[in-house]
Amino acid sequence: MLSTLKDAWGIKEIRKKMVFTLMMLLVYRLGASIPVPFMDKRAIAMFFEGSSGSILDFLDMMSGGAFSSYSIFAANIYPYITASIVMQLLTYAFPALERLSKEGEAGRKKIQQYTKYLGVALAAVTAIGYTFGVFRTALQSTNMLQNVIIILSIVGGSQFLVWLGEQITKRGIGNGISLIIFLGIVARMPADITRMISMAKAGDLSWIAIILFAIFAFFVILFVVLLNEGERRIPVQYAKRVVGRKMYGGQNTHIPIKVSMAGVMPVIFANSILAIPSTIVLIKGKNAGAFTNFIHRWFTTDFAQGIVIITILNIALIMFFTYFYTSLQFNTVEYSKNLQQNGGFVPGIRPGRSTSDYLSKVVNRLVFVGGIGLAILATLPTFLSIFGKIPMKFGGTSLIIVVGVVLETLRSIEQQMLIRHYSGFLK
Repeated sequence: MLSTLKDAWGIKEIRKKMVFTLMMLLVYRLGASIPVPFMDKRAIAMFFEGSSGSILDFLDMMSGGAFSSYSIFAANIYPYITASIVMQLLTYAFPALERLSKEGEAGRKKIQQYTKYLGVALAAVTAIGYTFGVFRTALQSTNMLQNVIIILSIVGGSQFLVWLGEQITKRGIGNGISLIIFLGIVARMPADITRMISMAKAGDLSWIAIILFAIFAFFVILFVVLLNEGERRIPVQYAKRVVGRKMYGGQNTHIPIKVSMAGVMPVIFANSILAIPSTIVLIKGKNAGAFTNFIHRWFTTDFAQGIVIITILNIALIMFFTYFYTSLQFNTVEYSKNLQQNGGFVPGIRPGRSTSDYLSKVVNRLVFVGGIGLAILATLPTFLSIFGKIPMKFGGTSLIIVVGVVLETLRSIEQQMLIRHYSGFLK
């Protein structure tokens, strides 16, 4: 990894992109310290005291501390992520959106525009819920204009992060949205590690528990790397063709199919959805009514039955989004058609539908292994934190995201270096 970064830094074009990415991430961290006006920061700080292990800690970790300080980035980019999930599901549900998605770049831009509109609406709902629900006791506004300013500050901050992520993707290195989530998690890790050590020194946490957590983190990192790097190579042969006096084709190659083609996106999507019930309980209050009490008991980790249901839902959602996201990235029917049109075939498999069925069979098997692996890694820390009394705010889910984003970013750097070397060879 260090060797790749060193080599990339020596290439002027890539160095500019890396510097641009770092500057944009610096802007994100600076913006996370800008407070929302007309809110009592002391009341918010008191609200977070004694909230260890709750959904508050998770939301604060994923926002890089912007939630506990209630800055303009308190909602982060999760309204946009939720909007992306909804739009992708609607694309399969409504034929009009499906046709629009197949209209090339123009259709994708239109769907992206709808996603942004929905993201703004969800950011507004999130801002209203946080301000007048979760932190209603910290509200210091005295009129409607001040309330509007509070909401617009959070919505504007969320949309600015979406824009920032797009700029990183276009002009920087890696996926901008993933890097923003990555930095939010990493920014909280030093404070969380220091807190665990302080608890161990005070006798509130066993040193053995910390050692076990370190061993667990090592194996999580190792397993995530294996999932991301593992692939099956399907051999492909191209038939020889004579065009004029030249002969084309005849070479052997392969189709690399990743075990975890979806990367960390299924984990991010699943956590975004599972955070909704806990957020509703926070906004309404634990004893706000029969419906809220039902959600609190059955869909949060405060009760034993809630832990079981959340675990089952987490596994099911990760598996679903793993298959769903993989189907978006690797369309076996289109791939087999393109392969047949270019004179390629898989040895022992007839071109056309047989090839498509064979690819689907291979992909489904690999996706199942990758999805189960992600589900286990994302679920196991819940039991360790509850039964082992380890404050694992940066446990399995966050480690999966961090390691996955690092690997994806390094892969992006390597691809750009490869393109740069090819262009230099052609010159």
